[in-house]
Amino acid sequence: MPDGLFSLKTLSDFGWGVEVFVAVFLTLIARFFAMRILRLIERRAEKTSNIWDDAFLEAARSPLSWFILIMGLLWAVGISDAYVSSELFSASNLELARELTLVYLIVMFLVRFTTLAEHRMKQRIEAQDEAEPDQSRVDPTTLAALAKLLRLAIIISGVLIALPTLGIEITALLAFGGVGGIAIGFAAQDLLANFFGGLMIYMDRPFAIGDWIRSPDREIEGTVESIGWRLTVVRTFDKRPLYIPNSVFNTLALENPSRMTNRRIKETIGIRYQDASKMGAIVADVKDMLLKHEEIDSGQTLIVNLNSYAASSLDFFIYTFTKTTNWIRFHEIKQDVMLKIIDIVLSHDADFAFPTTTLDGIDVLRPEPDANS
Repeated sequence: MPDGLFSLKTLSDFGWGVEVFVAVFLTLIARFFAMRILRLIERRAEKTSNIWDDAFLEAARSPLSWFILIMGLLWAVGISDAYVSSELFSASNLELARELTLVYLIVMFLVRFTTLAEHRMKQRIEAQDEAEPDQSRVDPTTLAALAKLLRLAIIISGVLIALPTLGIEITALLAFGGVGGIAIGFAAQDLLANFFGGLMIYMDRPFAIGDWIRSPDREIEGTVESIGWRLTVVRTFDKRPLYIPNSVFNTLALENPSRMTNRRIKETIGIRYQDASKMGAIVADVKDMLLKHEEIDSGQTLIVNLNSYAASSLDFFIYTFTKTTNWIRFHEIKQDVMLKIIDIVLSHDADFAFPTTTLDGIDVLRPEPDANS
């Protein structure tokens, strides 16, 4: 080979490598400065109370980084195409890659933005509920449903935009879907039933995440952990997860104790027959105590009355409601009420009855039944 031609080829190869190196180097420099600038903007945005700018900037970080890297790589590949003849590196293929990359990264950004905004809104709702629990807030379950629908719409839109870019006609795809949808529908009846069951949960809202639910029809009781499009996860009180298909809730009778307005105290108390003359005063004092109790809702039904002549006691009952619905606090209040009733009965020199049998004026203790008999 002549020396001139060899030198020309060498310089050509060297020039190609330099151009590719410069393209890659500039891409990395652009990515470095873009990430630094984005980080500075994020620090300023963190000082504001607006959740949308934080979610927007954090969602943009990864797509922007990939956008710069991929576009730089395609630029370097385009430079190589001038020296290496290949159909793979043709201008049309590179343009197709750029369009698909742009669609994918936009979908990626929107999905990330929706997810991060949902997460931040949930945190704000929880913080507001702790600060002002009586104020009405956005339902977290509705928020999760809207976020899922929005993400699904974004992905479907991205796919529909990308298909014509790949040369696939949407009209032909829709025609195939009309014919094949019938067969798919028969094959996925349970899946569709669960999907629409989840949709009904989101629309009717019989319960939300964090609610305590109970079914008298089936052995379902616990706290709702998550509501998906196919399954609802309920954590039972012994901490076992219970996975329930959403279609079950279409025919299930369900109780939601979390939405009760009050908790009920209903107890029967028996005193001795020899204290019958003191029953009226005891009942009056117990009722007065309940009316004055700070944790008893006097606006609800409140009953204290002699109820029955039992075999070994005169029974009166109390029927009232607490202001709180918290399970632990309810039992603390109930204990306080029961202790005050004991004090009232004893203050009248009366006592509580226990099972007895009277023979010729002699009180004999009635033995407790043997568990093994």
